[in-house]
Amino acid sequence: MKVGCIGLGDIAQKAYLPVLTTLPGVELHLQTRTPATLARVADTHHVPLAQRHTELDALLAQGLDAAFVHAPTAVHPTIVARLLEAGVPTYVDKPLAYELADSQRLVELAEERGVSLAVGFNRRLAPGYAQCAEHPRELILMQKNRVGLPEDPRTLVLDDFIHVVDTLRFLAPGPIEHTVVRARVREGLMEHVVLQLSGDGFTAIGTMNRMNGSTEEILEVSGQDTKRQVLNLADVVDHKGQPTVRRRGDWVPVARQRGIEQSVHSFLDAVRAGKTLSARDALATHELCERVVREALEQAS
Repeated sequence: MKVGCIGLGDIAQKAYLPVLTTLPGVELHLQTRTPATLARVADTHHVPLAQRHTELDALLAQGLDAAFVHAPTAVHPTIVARLLEAGVPTYVDKPLAYELADSQRLVELAEERGVSLAVGFNRRLAPGYAQCAEHPRELILMQKNRVGLPEDPRTLVLDDFIHVVDTLRFLAPGPIEHTVVRARVREGLMEHVVLQLSGDGFTAIGTMNRMNGSTEEILEVSGQDTKRQVLNLADVVDHKGQPTVRRRGDWVPVARQRGIEQSVHSFLDAVRAGKTLSARDALATHELCERVVREALEQAS
């Protein structure tokens, strides 16, 4: 199976290549336009010279069975469109694009061509979060915070807060009937944002504070006199009277803890089975992110 990895930045090196380079039966091809990065990363993972490419055309000429896109978000529309037009099942790191129109166009292109398109919402497969889908969820609370990092609203929401948005959608136990957005934007930079979703019998609240005292991610789901917390995607604390803590095993890989390994396997298994994956549900998350950006900017004006 020939698999391409396009873009060899931080997320590819830390999360995806440690998984892709250990899969049996996979002939991995790497592509980046930076020769020094290509040589360094390929040497680290013992990728043969014939499987190293500085141009997308050269990579496509290999007859790929699947591709992973981890290039900067700004170039996702161009790269993903080329892959889909070539009939290559494509997994793209979130988001599909910064602009909703581009995301819609890519989803429609994939459907027109009958080609798989998957978006890397790995938290849906992270063990701690996946297990929360089995817990009573009358109230869902999620925080994803950073220190001293206010940012352009569209970049912040689409590159980072999108994980919170998608997780709330994933865990919502019923149709979302009401949406509320609150944000603080000063001098063009978003400092914090709050999203509230609600429906019959449940409320889901997601927050991001870029002026926080620490970098952290906390998820809580509660209902029927029980509560489950997941701290930094690792430790799970169940509350029913007395708290019970389940810590990540010392030898559990970070890629498995964060759902990366499961996402890679799920995508490639679907490709092998000839199953076409749709990005329609991922597009719904992008549509909600667009609403967050729009209402945050309206509040700032």
